[in-house]
Formats: sequence, structure tokens, C-alpha cells
Amino acid sequence: MKVLVIDNYDSFVYNLVQYIGELGGEPVVYRNDKIDLEQAMRLDPKRIVISPGPGTPEDPHYFGV
Repeated sequence: MKVLVIDNYDSFVYNLVQYIGELGGEPVVYRNDKIDLEQAMRLDPKRIVISPGPGTPEDPHYFGV
């Protein structure tokens, strides 16, 4: 099963990729600024996983607000 993993520039994404592979998935990883919706749809993934990204929600610096 193809699983699209969106990497939000955090180190945790590789833990997710490892687990997906161990569970029999076929992870395909793209950085969040290297793929758009059209490209994602063409990949025809059965699942999409979005990594949490760096930082904490309490610090607006991490998400551009």
C-alpha cells in the first residue's frame, strides 16, 4: 500500500517512515514545499501521513503567524 508522507522539516518523520515500512506500507516521502495537491493525487496514495513539524504550537515562530 502506497503511503504519501509529507515531511514538515522535522526529524520525527523518519520514525514514521520506518514504522510504515515495518507495517508493510510503501512510504513515499516529499518535503511540504516540494509537492502540490495535483502531484500528490497523481501518486495515487492509499493513505497520507503529515509529519508534526518542528517546535511547539505555543510558539508562533514555528508556524509563521
